[in-house]
Amino acid sequence: MKLIIAYIQPHKLNEVKQELYKAEVYKMSVTNAMGCGQQKGYHESYRGVDIEVNLLKKVRIEIAVNDNFVKPTVEAIIKGARTGEIGDGKIFILPLEECIRIRTGETGSSAIG
Repeated sequence: MKLIIAYIQPHKLNEVKQELYKAEVYKMSVTNAMGCGQQKGYHESYRGVDIEVNLLKKVRIEIAVNDNFVKPTVEAIIKGARTGEIGDGKIFILPLEECIRIRTGETGSSAIG
């Protein structure tokens, strides 16, 4: 079992979800996040004051999958999120020690679904 965490641009979320559905990955958690990377933010002027904005809006997607779904999930995220520009995001793949479905008490691979 693996936990896949992806940080993507907010406007690419619908495209990523569509690609995940095509890959038969339906369960995910999505949260809003802020961060900076290689693009280093931008400068903005507000009421005559120069402001450096270096924390940009991102979307964090977390998906727990069984080992045979790791590659299709990662490929779907890349296909939906890639623009070819700096700031497309990152994907992290972590080992998942245990998963427990609260409703039934199932554990392990069967609990992921």
